[in-house]
Amino acid sequence: MPRSRRLPALLAVAGGIPLVEATILTRIGFVSPQALAPQITAVWPYDTYHDLRWLFIYHNSWLTFALGLVAAVALRGALSALLVLLSWPARTPRPPTGVLMRRNLGVAALTAVIVTPFAALSVAASAVALSWYLFVSLGPMILLAPFLQRMAVVPRGWRGLPSAELFGWSLLDLVVLSVAGGLVWSAAPAWTPLVALAAGLCNGLLWHRTVRAALRPAHVRLPRVPAVPVVVALALAVPLVSQILAVPRSGMRDTFGPPVFSQPLAASVPYAVLLLAGHDSTYDGRPAADPRVWRYSYAGVDAAGRPLPYQALDTHQSLATSAQRLATQVDALHRLTGRPIALLGESEGAMVARTYLRDRPGSPVRALLMFSPLVRSGRAYYPPAEASSGWGIGAGWVLRAMFGFANRLGNGTSNPDEPFVRSLIDNAPFYRYQTMCPIPGVRVLAFLPTVSSVEAPPGPFTRIPVVEVPAFHGGFLGRRVVADEMIGFLAGQNLDKPRTEYGVLQRLGAAWQAPPLTVTLNPAWRGQVPPGTEPFLQAQLCASVS
Repeated sequence: MPRSRRLPALLAVAGGIPLVEATILTRIGFVSPQALAPQITAVWPYDTYHDLRWLFIYHNSWLTFALGLVAAVALRGALSALLVLLSWPARTPRPPTGVLMRRNLGVAALTAVIVTPFAALSVAASAVALSWYLFVSLGPMILLAPFLQRMAVVPRGWRGLPSAELFGWSLLDLVVLSVAGGLVWSAAPAWTPLVALAAGLCNGLLWHRTVRAALRPAHVRLPRVPAVPVVVALALAVPLVSQILAVPRSGMRDTFGPPVFSQPLAASVPYAVLLLAGHDSTYDGRPAADPRVWRYSYAGVDAAGRPLPYQALDTHQSLATSAQRLATQVDALHRLTGRPIALLGESEGAMVARTYLRDRPGSPVRALLMFSPLVRSGRAYYPPAEASSGWGIGAGWVLRAMFGFANRLGNGTSNPDEPFVRSLIDNAPFYRYQTMCPIPGVRVLAFLPTVSSVEAPPGPFTRIPVVEVPAFHGGFLGRRVVADEMIGFLAGQNLDKPRTEYGVLQRLGAAWQAPPLTVTLNPAWRGQVPPGTEPFLQAQLCASVS
């Protein structure tokens, strides 16, 4: 190809393929994953991350998983070789096309192995709606990017350090993909493919500059050091170390003590209050400062009907079991005080309360406050371990291997098949579409940390009042301003305090979500939605589910 035509051809390839993906998604009305379209021609490793997230969600047998993985590696290697070829500087000697093809196929295979655990964590993030998994999956790839980009271009690229320029281009790539994903999602349907085209053109320019940056340094720093194996080991250690550090230590004392537990309840509050802590919490049995306030116990009640102490492992039980135990404690507190009940749940505790209210419309509960609820959880699926097929079967086993290895190293007990997690996955239509919906006869308010903005794709997610708080998941219940707002709500005030940056962060995080599995495609979910439900309908929020 003449040198003068290489750049136009590069831009045509890099822009045309996102245009096609975005056009298909727009035509079928599949809005949520449209922000992924620009990544299909992104620079390593974000291109492979795009491929594996689609594959990990949309395969339903080991055969389709294996065939899809082979096809993804082969097509990715061929496409990347073409993009490198078209980006090669005219005055720089270029290796034969076959050499570039073999080199990029090798990098594609290596990147698929490296990115597999991070793509699996994105599935976990979609299943339980926790941004922690998303950040842990994305962070190591930022570190890996310049090393993999250099390997795709130069021989023996696994030795030595990339240049500062290459690091800079790889960071710019991350920013471009984040902004492009938000713009693609925000555009009107008629403009979505064109915005994806523009994002792809940016990818082409980034390939153009990245290849030159990889070739440019005449002197490579630390040329004898096997930098790529070291960086890969560090990157793969991140999710394992993070999981080990998250394991609750035996004997850890109860740290869930919001002001409403440690202080007398305000006289203006007409309710008795049940406090529900989150996953891996513990309770030592201490009573609250006010007899109208109880701590919910995941272990149930004693012979006198009082909440029992519990350990972290008790929080791993199914939501149905936890809701049944909550029913016993709600009734006991209602009989004791004669007051209507207010439930205050954090994280898993919010989901327990929401499950209880779904199943018991005539309960004495008249108010619900949810802190850090799992917004739009259940967007991914993998079958139980004993299943031989099912949507996401490969992703499920990758997660089991990762959690199993981390548990052996850190004596942890969390796993992707624990009953709490399976409750979210197996009953996904309810938790995905009903968690943030009004409940007849119950005043509802959700306190959302801003970090939850990246826990689900942009779009409608609530039809109840929300208070959005600059905070991490579960990290703000003890704040005085939050405690005052909570008491104000319990005393009868109506609150609704969304923040402008929440929607912006939603859009910037859209590119890094896994595509959601459609509820009508999965036989395990199909019976939970009304017949005739549109597979890609964006307006399923608060629609009827069984």
